[in-house]
Amino acid sequence: MKNYLRTSFPSVTRNEALARGVAAQFCMLLDPTVEELSDVRTAVSEAVTNAIIHGYGSPDGTVVLELESEDGLLTVIVSDEGRGIEDVELAMRPFYTGAPDKERAGMGFAVMQAFMDSVAVESEPGKGTRVTMRKRFGTDE
Repeated sequence: MKNYLRTSFPSVTRNEALARGVAAQFCMLLDPTVEELSDVRTAVSEAVTNAIIHGYGSPDGTVVLELESEDGLLTVIVSDEGRGIEDVELAMRPFYTGAPDKERAGMGFAVMQAFMDSVAVESEPGKGTRVTMRKRFGTDE
């Protein structure tokens, strides 16, 4: 059975916790382990924080969170219509940050990759960014 949820919220930091909670509740449909649930919460938190801090940098934008599950596979999409990323490959390198003035560690994409099975980033400067993450539930690794 396929389940799908789409929600959006203003690009303010407090909504990062909202997105994390929505994703965790949605994951309950997949009967996750505590570790799987923690992995998804962490990855969603990083993706939403990136959209808020790097995509917009102000409360004037909207972040979209899409969640889909089918046959034990969770797909999470976090998107914005903010600044976009000029060089996605560079941005995905550990310790690279597009906001050095905000004392960011530059580990967002590395964290997402560590906790999810796959992470794909599509971005266009001036048009926004779309991060698609997938995780298979119920596998014994």
